[in-house]
Amino acid sequence: METLVILSPGFPANEGDTTCMPPQQHFVKALKEICPDLNIIVLAFQYPFARAKYNWFDVNVIAIGGRDKGRIFRVITWVKAWLALRKINKKYQVVGLLSFWVGECAFVGNYFAKLHRLTHYSWILGQDAKKKNKYFKWIKPRGESLVALSDFLSEEVKKNYRVTPFEVVPVGIDTTLFRPDPLKRDIDILGAGSLIPLKQYHLFVECINYLREFFPDIKAVICGKGPEMERLQMMAKSLNLGNSLAFAGELQHQEVLELMQRSKVFLHTSNYEGFGAVLAEALYAGAHVVSFCKPMAEDFNHHHVVRNKEEINLKILSLLKSTRRNHERVLMFRVQCIAKNMISLFAG
Repeated sequence: METLVILSPGFPANEGDTTCMPPQQHFVKALKEICPDLNIIVLAFQYPFARAKYNWFDVNVIAIGGRDKGRIFRVITWVKAWLALRKINKKYQVVGLLSFWVGECAFVGNYFAKLHRLTHYSWILGQDAKKKNKYFKWIKPRGESLVALSDFLSEEVKKNYRVTPFEVVPVGIDTTLFRPDPLKRDIDILGAGSLIPLKQYHLFVECINYLREFFPDIKAVICGKGPEMERLQMMAKSLNLGNSLAFAGELQHQEVLELMQRSKVFLHTSNYEGFGAVLAEALYAGAHVVSFCKPMAEDFNHHHVVRNKEEINLKILSLLKSTRRNHERVLMFRVQCIAKNMISLFAG
């Protein structure tokens, strides 16, 4: 049976686990949808935290249960992954290996593929394109084995490692997850993501404080969890934003999409992003997107790229004041097309 093996740091623990790597799980589901006869096996290195084998939407998942432990425990996880790959390779006709991120999965996948003369691609998905990624040094990948999530990441890899990824395969969205009926846009500004320093959500809070002078009844929501939560809540409290800014915590993916469909503006303050899926989702939800990041060279309607805090404030002020603002859906890339592009790389 022809089999594609996907190596990933984590994967949903069950079919109801929608918060674990939504873009990647949508991609895998789409891959199974367009290639129903292809046996897809996902090898999850760290999460779920318990060792298990289970079926996820007709995709076989092998969870090694590394639990993100360091040092010798990580090496043990790699050995377990290698042994699992060896069993798979003996049992099935492996058409190739696909690793999410140039990290430990790509490290194991690269050397296993070389030993067994298998096709292997590493999908560069974000911060792995930055300088000082030790796995680039350990793997020494050629461009033919690299796939970038965006034009931006392709240029980052070229700049930092003097190698050009073979292909750019961006984020795709599942349009069936969005409600077909329009919702009342009762949220002025929405933010969604991990509350970590990289995402710079303090700029989001400062923006709401600025805009409140012009819109006293402004309504903003941040959904997500992370180590910055308490600091951001204290910051909002000190600025008396209790009636203007709500912290929704971590929500199911479907709930986030509905919030996007209720929002006028989606503000993404991250200072580095390979291709945030939330950008594509918010655009398809009909929201205007304001961000520092421009993942693709192509321009898309309703995506407003800014350079600093002042430009954030002025752009959103202009959008909220505009009487000509519309909320038409903007489709960047459909996930089924992305899955077709990726699987075509293994056809040769």
